Amino acid sequence: MEPTLLVLAAGMGTRYGGNKQLDEVGPARETIIDYSIYDAIRAGFGKIVFVIRRDIEEQVKERFVEKLNGKIEVDYVFQEITNLPEGVIVSPDRQKPWGTSHAILVTKEKINEPFGVINADDYYGVESFKILRDFLVNDINDNNYCIVGYKLGNTLSDHGHVNRGVCQVGPDGLLKNIFETREIEKTKDGIVAPGLEGTPVRFSGDEVVSMNLWGFKPSCYSFLNEEFRNFINSYGMDLKAELDIPTSIDKFVKNGEITIKILMSNERWFGVTYREDKPFVVENIRKMIREGIYPARIY
Repeated sequence: MEPTLLVLAAGMGTRYGGNKQLDEVGPARETIIDYSIYDAIRAGFGKIVFVIRRDIEEQVKERFVEKLNGKIEVDYVFQEITNLPEGVIVSPDRQKPWGTSHAILVTKEKINEPFGVINADDYYGVESFKILRDFLVNDINDNNYCIVGYKLGNTLSDHGHVNRGVCQVGPDGLLKNIFETREIEKTKDGIVAPGLEGTPVRFSGDEVVSMNLWGFKPSCYSFLNEEFRNFINSYGMDLKAELDIPTSIDKFVKNGEITIKILMSNERWFGVTYREDKPFVVENIRKMIREGIYPARIY
């Protein structure tokens, strides 16, 4: 069975200042998602599922569902803050989505096969999708998942801080733990992030990080559901708290219920975290077209 690619496209784009998932970066008005889907099709994925907000439904249908007709099966699902476990109590003033773990959970009725997960606004590279697809097709352990890992130094923006899941990898290539580290930034003094009690944490750039390029099996839904219910019971009245995938998964890795293989990619990430990132993305796309990695028009 061909694996599915799950595209997380329901983020608010606060730092970017708009719908960055739909911003055009290619010469024929392509978005970053277009290039990711093109790479996924070439790698052998059989279906695309989008997680979106209702306010961008028509744009997604026009830009992706219609254009991909006949090329790959496409579906989508809404991430709504009211999609919650029965009986939980949350703030009626909540507007912000519940995070990436919740985004995966809302797809439970749409996906019954091994699947990859990507962010809509991140470029991962051709090699990364091949690595991910091979794992999903060939690994037969239902509770063994994967992360396509990147070197931290290959994933930073020149225009501000980013959040990264910093991975500790064992000698067997399995994830030992993952810690969501916020506000990592390139400075004149090196790569740093705020630490506890005001002491900065410094990085070499060789650390292995997750860019939310995951490989999951359907068994993950039960684990994520358990952790999300615990999260809502604790933070349901918080207007801003989110449950991210690394935080959800870390607990189950540490208690041995799941294993996660780290599959390293040599690709260099780029994305549109900040509006100032866009010219760099546009130029990199043009360069790859000149090198023959992508056609001038994908569709």
